[in-house]
Amino acid sequence: MSHLVLGPVLFNWPPEKWRDFYFRIADEADLDTVCVGEVVCSKRLPFFADYIPEVIERLQSANKKIIMPTLALIMNKREMESVRSITALDEPDILVEANDISATSLLKGRPHTVGPFVNVYNEGTLDYLARNGAQSICLPIELGLSSISALAPNSPTELEVFAFGRMPLAISARCYHARAHGLHKDSCQFVCDKDPDGMNVDTLEHQPFLAVNGVQTMSHGFVDLTSSLDDLQEIGVQRFRLSPHDNVDMVQVAATYRAVSEGLMDPIEAHSLIKMSMPDITFCSGYMGDGIACH
Repeated sequence: MSHLVLGPVLFNWPPEKWRDFYFRIADEADLDTVCVGEVVCSKRLPFFADYIPEVIERLQSANKKIIMPTLALIMNKREMESVRSITALDEPDILVEANDISATSLLKGRPHTVGPFVNVYNEGTLDYLARNGAQSICLPIELGLSSISALAPNSPTELEVFAFGRMPLAISARCYHARAHGLHKDSCQFVCDKDPDGMNVDTLEHQPFLAVNGVQTMSHGFVDLTSSLDDLQEIGVQRFRLSPHDNVDMVQVAATYRAVSEGLMDPIEAHSLIKMSMPDITFCSGYMGDGIACH
């Protein structure tokens, strides 16, 4: 039985929009687990922090499991204190997701999850994190099917694959979004809210290349692994992460992935359905093959 996980919102959305998005997910989306919290930039968290308790309550009332993620990059004492506060959470029905290796140390001996920002490339790392208390690990996006095939059969914990959305490629100390608007990181004026799905970046030849989301670099294309779900399930992967986007009906995306994972929809039909609902998006198969294939 597949397990669908909605990853955290990676973008800077207005707080009421953020809240309403999760309310709809609670009421309508066929998902098993939902991540609620900030991963990219700690400066965004205060805007929607007051809504977190009611969002969690709404999701739990809909029988969805909750994960609270930590930041993917820690740059100062304030951010480290934020990570310490989240990892100290003592709620039996909520798991904390470590997105920085320091967070795994703070969670040692307690059930938790590990996000795709922690480098997990071999069996030794899997064993270490499982012994540390990781109940599931979302693998880095750059692992292809052959690498996952080597890890999955004997994995001591559940493995999860990033299956839909712009791929999170890197986190930087610099804020490219602010720089693009002639601003400094410390006085960014939160200009990343102008691009609720990230700011497109072109090459000098005016070809689409990447996307920028504050301090985060992302793929330009959206990964869609509906065509790889069967192969991943055959090697033992049952958890699939769907990343929220502003211009996407995530309820429909979740329903499509559920249908494919349970053999109720052909993968080709599923991909066509997703493309039809998002005609302006370029899709790719991520690193499942040799390199990134876009279509």
